Amino acid sequence: MQTPRLFSILPEYCVTPDGMAIEPESGDLIVSAPNFADPSWPGCLLRFDRDRNVRKWVDVPVHPETGLAHPMGIEFGPDGDLYVCDNQGWSGKPELQFKSRMLRLRIRDDEVVDYTVVASGMEHPNGIRIRDGFMYVTQSFLTKVEDPSGLLMSCVYRFGLNEQGVEVTNTLADPHILTTFITWNEDDQYGADGIVFDANGDLLVGNFGDGAVHKVVMDDVGNVISNEVWAQDLDQMQVTDGMILDPDTGNVYVADFSPNAIAKISPDGTVTRIAQSPDSDGTNGELDQPGEPIIWQGKLVITCFDLVVDPSKVNTAHQLPATMSELDLE
Repeated sequence: MQTPRLFSILPEYCVTPDGMAIEPESGDLIVSAPNFADPSWPGCLLRFDRDRNVRKWVDVPVHPETGLAHPMGIEFGPDGDLYVCDNQGWSGKPELQFKSRMLRLRIRDDEVVDYTVVASGMEHPNGIRIRDGFMYVTQSFLTKVEDPSGLLMSCVYRFGLNEQGVEVTNTLADPHILTTFITWNEDDQYGADGIVFDANGDLLVGNFGDGAVHKVVMDDVGNVISNEVWAQDLDQMQVTDGMILDPDTGNVYVADFSPNAIAKISPDGTVTRIAQSPDSDGTNGELDQPGEPIIWQGKLVITCFDLVVDPSKVNTAHQLPATMSELDLE
């Protein structure tokens, strides 16, 4: 296995890094900071230039009722606007449970000059990918839906890039739900999380608690043909947080959040753990609760969430400064 290296020690205004995207025009790396560990710091976006210099790019517009913004998954649209999962409900506070939003930000000269609320009333939006005029968003909880199994249901929402003002219902009657998932692991009831399109254009979705990646196949008009587990090996991958596809090899890299690891899934669905770290503060480059990987400048760059503490996690405490790690592509 590889030994992770330090990519960056982050500034004080980023206490919880999460999602990443590459700005199309400049090639700069953008990192979301929901800052759940200390909400007195505003949810913001960081920007790394090609020389790895980091600075704050913008603060994300806050919710008018809660006064908060917690950006997680991010993705640039074809016109350069940035789409953001504002996950108000991640903290578990009842008053925030259904206050989450999908935002479209127009950023010019380091300023949000306009923004649109694509969807509101969401419970737990997490990851996002954009393809052919639509955004696909994982929602890790659908607690309004009571499955006969008694287990957690989650879903993928699909919204048109130009939609706005959508009020989701968080029920199966919602026309924007593309497909749903049950998390069968009773000891880790956390659902759809990482999301990516594979080389064939099929949608891959991580079911976090099951440590499984589902393949969602759609027909030419976007109807779901099948939704089945494509990759799962609990000896090599315990859970599935953020994911990224290497277009050159077809490999998918997964943030294995709970054991501080990174997994590689080959195009045939074979899972291999390529790096793992013990509990640490991350300042020597260790994987300190990896949240999302991305491929940037020929390396696998990883945000370290470093916040969740429970018996299933290697992580035992939140520590500052926040960090990011890197690995070589395999």
